Amino acid sequence: MCRNIRVLHNFEPPATDGEVHEAALQYVRKISGAARPSKANEAAFARAVAEITASTRTLLDELVTTAPPKDREVEAAKARERARERYAR
Repeated sequence: MCRNIRVLHNFEPPATDGEVHEAALQYVRKISGAARPSKANEAAFARAVAEITASTRTLLDELVTTAPPKDREVEAAKARERARERYAR
């Protein structure tokens, strides 16, 4: 599950609220061990996702770097190449 969590800092354009939410959702799924919570745990699960989304957005907004922003397309191409090499074996 955690393979879906991607680096969100220092990209141009910046990470969207949707990307931040998806990362938080994947984190909560991994920690809880459940892809979907039971009815009894739905509220706690949703609350955790909302809190982690907010914390992640705060973190991303406050991080400072002197490195130039990464290009999403270039990074995606690098990831595709790594995957091609990994699965070609």
